[in-house]
Amino acid sequence: MFYKNKLRLGVLPIKRSYLSLEMAAAEKEKMFSTVSSLKSESVTLIDIDDICKKGIAYREEDIDPVIEKFKRERIDAIFLMHCDFGEEEIAVKVIRSFQLPVLLWGPRDQRPNKPGRYGRDTQCGMFADSKVLLRNHITFSYVYNVETDSDEFKEGYINFLRTATIVRDLKNLRIAQIGQRPRQFMSVIASEAALMEKFGIEVVPISAHDIISKTISLADSKDTFVSESVLQMKNKMDCSSMQDDQLRRIAALKKVVLGKMEETGCRSGAIECWSLFPDAIGVPPCMVVSEFADIGIPLACETDLNGALTSVIAQSVGLNEQPIFFADLTIRNPQNDDSELLWHCGPFPYSLKDNACRARMVEGQATWQLKKGDITILRCDELMGKYYLTATEGKAVDGPSTTGSYVWFQTKDWKEMEETFIYGPYIHHVAGIYGKYRRAIEEVTRYLPIKWDQPGNYPKSL
Repeated sequence: MFYKNKLRLGVLPIKRSYLSLEMAAAEKEKMFSTVSSLKSESVTLIDIDDICKKGIAYREEDIDPVIEKFKRERIDAIFLMHCDFGEEEIAVKVIRSFQLPVLLWGPRDQRPNKPGRYGRDTQCGMFADSKVLLRNHITFSYVYNVETDSDEFKEGYINFLRTATIVRDLKNLRIAQIGQRPRQFMSVIASEAALMEKFGIEVVPISAHDIISKTISLADSKDTFVSESVLQMKNKMDCSSMQDDQLRRIAALKKVVLGKMEETGCRSGAIECWSLFPDAIGVPPCMVVSEFADIGIPLACETDLNGALTSVIAQSVGLNEQPIFFADLTIRNPQNDDSELLWHCGPFPYSLKDNACRARMVEGQATWQLKKGDITILRCDELMGKYYLTATEGKAVDGPSTTGSYVWFQTKDWKEMEETFIYGPYIHHVAGIYGKYRRAIEEVTRYLPIKWDQPGNYPKSL
């Protein structure tokens, strides 16, 4: 069910008109060979082989056909691929026809010019292009001028794919709001208007009364989906503390909410999990949030709309290849100064559970510890109409056992992150994703109306 629409990357190889076409073509093929092998399951490359000689743009008459093809192919981003010095006019006229993320790059030249023999002058051309792009108010990303087959280029290229995927996924995003925020949670107050004005994100209110009444009716029926879902939960975890009618209501709630998400075109949501559903159907929606995370539909707890936005950023930076988890920042590890407990009542996805940990459902909530591995945590939040984004990398480590779903997260300097959350416009909710993605998350703030908030930039605490 994961949102696996591949990123459509328009590849624009360019060369200088008077430099060797054959030499440029050889460089282009080398670059295509490398990028074609990277994340092919998550990106579709749109080339210009059918409209330009050797698939390289270098003549004025190449401009319009390239623009027309890229528009027809509905590209999501552009890779400005320098095969030599390139042509600034072609680059800027094609790129300014779109408002998309751009990667500017070319491979490192191996020798300087010799008498009567021109080299490629690739780096020189990229300096020229960057000035022209900036003069035309075009935002772009860049990977250092390194060899095509270097790890540095491959990492930079994949980071760009992650950044471009975030930008694409936030366009026309719809977030389901299921219930109002709990009265006591003033910290999750968010502006629907600001989300619409800044990002074009639409918040879709969904009637909690409608969901509750349909859930109760479905749970009391002989619905096959509900019965099969109950068996699946029992097979995955110890449900001995739960009654069958409670399990049926959890399964029914999952089907009803999933239907509403599909009906409204929402790929993320914020749900009032704290009091509404326990009072109305006898169980919280924590297990539904857990199971939705595992199918790639992140739901933020406590009707945290900005938490839903953060969750989409987290899932998109992972190229929609894995589930994320939504956590509270709770306590520092009594035995490790740089370790923090990422915890919530029970919404963490089962697929991220530590294999050594026993899975249980207690009072309708997931009860297990997450696996070891690298983790990035992030938060996007708003204050006075301005949006801020912060993130840090760390890893899952050992720590005291506790209730609910949890993982102990260790970062290089927890105090820096704590100051960032205290002084910055953030609350205690974060999205977590396994892997190291801080660089790609920072880069996306160059394309979106969000300020990057670097941990450690605040005055030190007293």
